Amino acid sequence: MNEAQLNRFPPGFRWGVGTSAFQIEGGVAEDGRGRSVWDTFTGVEGKIHSGHTADVACDHFHRYEEDFALIARLGVPGYRFSVSWPRVMPDGRTLEVRGLAFYDRMVDALLDRGISPSVTLYHWDLPQALEDEGGWPARDTAYRFADYTALVQELLGDRVDHWTTVNEPFCAAFLGYGTGVHAPGRSDEVLAMRAAHHLMLGHGLAMQVLRAGARQGQEFGLALNFAPALTDVDDARYREARRKFDGLHNRFFLDPALGRGYPEDVLADIRHLGDWTSVIHYGDLETIAQPMDWLGVNYYAPARVIPLEDADAVSNCGLPGLRGVDVTPPRGPLTSFGWEQTPESLTDLLVWLHEYTGGLPTEVLENGAAFEDRVEQDGRIHDSERERYLHEHLHAILAAIHSGADVRGYVVWSLLDNFEWALGYTQRFGLVRVDFADGLRRTVKDSARYYARVIEKNALPV
Repeated sequence: MNEAQLNRFPPGFRWGVGTSAFQIEGGVAEDGRGRSVWDTFTGVEGKIHSGHTADVACDHFHRYEEDFALIARLGVPGYRFSVSWPRVMPDGRTLEVRGLAFYDRMVDALLDRGISPSVTLYHWDLPQALEDEGGWPARDTAYRFADYTALVQELLGDRVDHWTTVNEPFCAAFLGYGTGVHAPGRSDEVLAMRAAHHLMLGHGLAMQVLRAGARQGQEFGLALNFAPALTDVDDARYREARRKFDGLHNRFFLDPALGRGYPEDVLADIRHLGDWTSVIHYGDLETIAQPMDWLGVNYYAPARVIPLEDADAVSNCGLPGLRGVDVTPPRGPLTSFGWEQTPESLTDLLVWLHEYTGGLPTEVLENGAAFEDRVEQDGRIHDSERERYLHEHLHAILAAIHSGADVRGYVVWSLLDNFEWALGYTQRFGLVRVDFADGLRRTVKDSARYYARVIEKNALPV
């Protein structure tokens, strides 16, 4: 192959930009929307940087037409967004017609501009009413999620072909119920494991609903966030540390989705947590193991792990039950989030997933970087660091494809600067700047123009 051929993506490669409802929509009290766990969490003093809230966020609820016009202007053919469960079902159980109608209008507006909609059913905004009844540690929440899935599919399924059930169950379970740094802010390792299982059960139940109502051409999958474990030393102790971290962070969610059940080595590692496995009922693992058309891969950075001298010492990794392992500081260059930029780890991850899953297609559904953008006197934003980040990670995907991985799409996180969870508005991931101090004015960054050129050519610049 010549250089131009090496830089070309496969025909039909799916390009897109992504967002999530809570981070951009605002309009939290409009058209009957109920409260989510994140609405409650942002109201707790000290939980969110500088007391920021997402009450307005990017005001996408009122400005989605403007934002879709930007996507069309850039020539991006796909938009991945999440539906807000409490907007559609304020109490987690009862339909709010006005909330569902909002997404009906959104999908039509996207299609009118030639943009393909991709729906994520759950991106962490659990209705507070369901949290009050036990949240994800309670089994019933998984069944309520299936009911919600049926409602959304009934309205949007005639026009939406691409569906993700759950986005990053790791974060919703381990950060929301384990470390407590995310909503609902509970800190209990056993609850975190129960939540993790019920999120996976919810995925399986939702997949059954989607499959039952599927029409030709629709595709369904799950989005997992992966952090490849790196070590500097290749000996037994470091390999064991890598296995432990990888097992609980990556394989714990991947294996049951593939029909392999929860990894036995991970269950052995966390056996000291007690009987959390009592929540795994007969038939659950079969429900979780629904066929997927592709696996969504969210990748930002690897983790550098080391073994602790005391194999029973509590880990600082934020993984429930993990012992004897620590994570060392990332190495430069870093994003403003403090994440390491190691694109070759994305190549290795995609190749490993291809082999580990037996060739299941993958789509990179989140990848991007936060940097401290500067607005020049002419109004332009020359975000060369983000442009380089995108170029290097797209090159990493091409390397994986050339190594045999079946990678079928890429979605940049994010279309807009937005509410970055516990860090509020301090981290800018967007291809489009949102000026939170000046009427939420949108400004297209240079990285967006770079991405538009890649999409136009379906290839990286030579």
